[in-house]
Amino acid sequence: MNIRFINARILTMAEGEEIYEGSLYTQDEKIVYTGPALSTEAEAETLPDGYAVDRTIDCSGNLLMPGFKNAHAHSGMSVLRSCADDMPLGDWLNKQIFPREARLDAQMIADATALSVLEYLTSGMTACFDMYLTPESEAAAYRDMGYRAVLCGNLNNFSSSVEYTEEMYDRLNHFDPLITYEIGFHAEYTCSDELMKSLSEMAHKHDAPVYTHLAETESEVAGCVERYGMTPAAYLDSIGMWDNGGGGFHCVHMSDQDIDIFERRGLHVITNPGSNTKLASGIAPIMTYLERGINIGIGTDGPASNNCLDMFREMFLTTGLAKLREKDAAVVDAMDVLHMATVGSARAMRLYDADILTAGKLADIIMIDLHQPNMMPFNNIAKNIVYSGSKSNVKMTMINGRILYMDGAFDDSYDVERIYARAQEIIDTVR
Repeated sequence: MNIRFINARILTMAEGEEIYEGSLYTQDEKIVYTGPALSTEAEAETLPDGYAVDRTIDCSGNLLMPGFKNAHAHSGMSVLRSCADDMPLGDWLNKQIFPREARLDAQMIADATALSVLEYLTSGMTACFDMYLTPESEAAAYRDMGYRAVLCGNLNNFSSSVEYTEEMYDRLNHFDPLITYEIGFHAEYTCSDELMKSLSEMAHKHDAPVYTHLAETESEVAGCVERYGMTPAAYLDSIGMWDNGGGGFHCVHMSDQDIDIFERRGLHVITNPGSNTKLASGIAPIMTYLERGINIGIGTDGPASNNCLDMFREMFLTTGLAKLREKDAAVVDAMDVLHMATVGSARAMRLYDADILTAGKLADIIMIDLHQPNMMPFNNIAKNIVYSGSKSNVKMTMINGRILYMDGAFDDSYDVERIYARAQEIIDTVR
């Protein structure tokens, strides 16, 4: 479908470009024009040959911008929301989450993934970086929902294998245009030395980046130092895990040497402030990462540890906690955070065609409703999204040129009530 958006404010997130008033045109899955409003004559001269408008949307002064990218998620955990709260991370994982996860099958995880997709759409998230247990069923769920996802390997001592990870890498990178797959493993503390070295060899074979949970808690770092005499980041670097790039989820307790490794290797930090706050894991040194030029993305983590899949909350916490940590209200500017949630996350996920709004990029677009009290007056619209915005301001979420959520309603192809009922059925089974 070819869609023309008129009377819009547009924030492309291109470097140095301010919000301007104009129009945006999509053709199937791509953006073909964004800029000043076009007359009928100018449309014929500017747009691709034979372009015909199928639908015109009057934005009425509302804001179009790139969709947020959720750079760390466990979407299939949505059915475990609020079933294991107010516990330390170790007890939460080992006593509550792992036993319940062992009773989840592939179809349950697919159905739980669909529930998370609905929540992502309401928060203006047009893609997620999902690490969970059954990537094939998850990929099918995302495809069926029309949702863009980067799946991440979840290799550990208890499930999966290097061979299975390689099979998924080969298969899911050719599964559907909306789906890609990156090599990953759960964490240093859930993988043997032999397993991680084998995965490093496989990543070298494919010249591929590797992603993992990293330095989430002090105890995780201390355990790795006891086992290997090095921090997790230093150990992984020593076995060549990051020779082709990649990154870490959380990165809360990082030494100066760890940060040096990330800067030298061009690795990505994906911060998860909501989960780290709820689990009392700590506050990541976001200001230091910015000063060192390290790319930062933002993730929600799983809906069992957060528990809310809300990029607005994550953005506010990213800047707010950084200010508290540094005791300086001037650090981690809201524009830096908005960049993290869009461009930074897209780069971490290798979604280079979905980072900014310009001709040739994928039509992964959201509309922010500015006609609400929390967005008034128009002093600094972009910063207001970070400091005052909420899910209620998401008026539209478009992925791959298809509007999946608008004015509080989901795409007609979704059986929303069935998704809700199925989630309750699953947790009643595995509780």
